[in-house]
Amino acid sequence: MPDSKEIIAAFMSLQDRICTRLEDIDGKQKFLEDNWDRTEGGGGRTRIIENGLIIEKGGVNFSHVHGEVTDLMKINTEITADEFLATGVSIVLHANSPHIPIIHMNVRYFELSDGKYWFGGGIDLTPHYVVMQQAKEFHRQLKSVCDKYDEAFYSDFKKWADEYFFIPHRGETRGVGGIFFDHLKEGKNLTKANILSLCLDLGGVFPELYEYQVSCGKDLIIEKEHIDWMLNRRGRYVEFNLVNDRGTKFGLVSGGRTESILMSLPPRANWSYQRKEKQDSKEQFTISMLRKNVDWLS
Repeated sequence: MPDSKEIIAAFMSLQDRICTRLEDIDGKQKFLEDNWDRTEGGGGRTRIIENGLIIEKGGVNFSHVHGEVTDLMKINTEITADEFLATGVSIVLHANSPHIPIIHMNVRYFELSDGKYWFGGGIDLTPHYVVMQQAKEFHRQLKSVCDKYDEAFYSDFKKWADEYFFIPHRGETRGVGGIFFDHLKEGKNLTKANILSLCLDLGGVFPELYEYQVSCGKDLIIEKEHIDWMLNRRGRYVEFNLVNDRGTKFGLVSGGRTESILMSLPPRANWSYQRKEKQDSKEQFTISMLRKNVDWLS
């Protein structure tokens, strides 16, 4: 059964592999690394890529923090133990082209002083323009990874993602969803090693998922109205991350590094007042697909 040291090492290695592949996909820029220490315990490696051929801004972060569970953490989470350890890899990529989606991945592990532990994570896709074939291929590949461990995982984790990546004050999903899971621990046919393997497999497929989306959109013509639309959709992304995302909230209340936590935000975003889309436009179609319970595999 893997212990916390082995899990930390595995996540650090995963960060290395993903960064190498993303640099190849971008073809221009390299990641800059910023190592940081947390006064209360632990630290991390923040890696940022900016102004690339494909990626306007992206981050692939590793963190390992530990220490006392503060009163603020207890108020904002379900943790009741005295001490905690948390480690994980978190990724968000914002492309230059409105025809290449925003993509996010997170895998994480928590361990508490009372003996409890769990894994969490997921991958979701936020296209500026929803293209059905691209959304279907994204979900097909996620299902393929999930099915290696349990044929119920994709369906269960997709529903979880639909609920989690939802913006209540807008009444729309953040994108076309993906998979999301939390508090996953051994039981039934799952071992701790199996769950770690699932997290690492998701990390392994992440560059392939992104490379496919890039290949579909990188050569498409970009008009001014496409950029305007992309910046408005990025605004929705910002709203979710700052208002609804539990990971962002946990990072801030646990004394995490603010610059690393907020690396998920895009370099540019707009908010238009009562924006109306043209009937039968690609923009209107995209909005119509930002809803729960879409069967992307049919």
